[in-house]
Amino acid sequence: MEKIYNDYSRDGIEIHTDNFRDDSLLRAGLKMNHLRMIVMIEDHGQISAAAEAMNISQPAASRMLSEMESIAKTSLYERIARGVVLTPFGSALAKRARKILLELREASREIAELRTGKGGSVYLGSVAAPAISLVVPAIRRVTETYPGIEINIQVDNSNVLARELLAARHDFIISRIPDELNPRLFTAHQIGIEKACLIVRKGHPLLEKGVVSLEDLTGQEWVFQPPGTLLRRRLEDIFISAGVPLPENIVNTSSVVLTLAVVCKTNAISPIALDMAEFICGQSSEAGEACILPIDFAIDVKPYSLITARERALPPSALLLYDIILQESRGMHA
Repeated sequence: MEKIYNDYSRDGIEIHTDNFRDDSLLRAGLKMNHLRMIVMIEDHGQISAAAEAMNISQPAASRMLSEMESIAKTSLYERIARGVVLTPFGSALAKRARKILLELREASREIAELRTGKGGSVYLGSVAAPAISLVVPAIRRVTETYPGIEINIQVDNSNVLARELLAARHDFIISRIPDELNPRLFTAHQIGIEKACLIVRKGHPLLEKGVVSLEDLTGQEWVFQPPGTLLRRRLEDIFISAGVPLPENIVNTSSVVLTLAVVCKTNAISPIALDMAEFICGQSSEAGEACILPIDFAIDVKPYSLITARERALPPSALLLYDIILQESRGMHA
């Protein structure tokens, strides 16, 4: 491998450096698809899943990994019981590869904005409550000042959003850091506590009781978010702490629209963010047939934060929306 030798003097001290060329990996044949593959392996932990994400066959993905190890002249991953894990060498390459791919994405975004004359684009993810109470008012403010800005929003649970952020598909998220992810990967600024409630259809038999207790909810039909999501875990903890049997007759869905459809057409109960419930209930549509069920216990969910990926700077358009959302959150708690 070609080396560069430099001799120079600084502060009267003779210094000799013996460094490999900084483009040695490229000269050895490292390609953009190699960078994408090592990032996909880190994200998915399985060669088959990484291959599917890149729309190639598993044998092709395995060959690509072998090529990378030949180029790097070291082992980049190890097989484990449930897939593969990167070695320290693979992790180092993935970290740099992710930054390179992100910079290329930002370059593409900037060129497109210059070509079209738009004021920039923002990619944002949010859990339900702050999407309504914070993001919508912030969007109104930012579009009034910068009408050319384009805002892309994904509303989902924290587990999905955090991984989308790490995959550089979002500039920032309003969410929580999942317990299974390394918190050192993120920078978080806590901005609020999400309150939740239970909704039922108008005319539901439980509404005749006035204020409902946990014991009254035993044996009822439910629509829940998927297992492991934060709001569902919180409600399950409330049942367990009170010694009340957990719900058994359950429909699982992450779709708010489907949740409302089931609630409005059956006797099912569903926990949702209070901000969303207040927005939906009473609307002049079939979704407005849902109403908040009065209960004698609180459903407070873990605080949510404005979260960015550590060591990744926000582009100007995203920083603008981030700052306005932060201002909105301070106004809510003033």
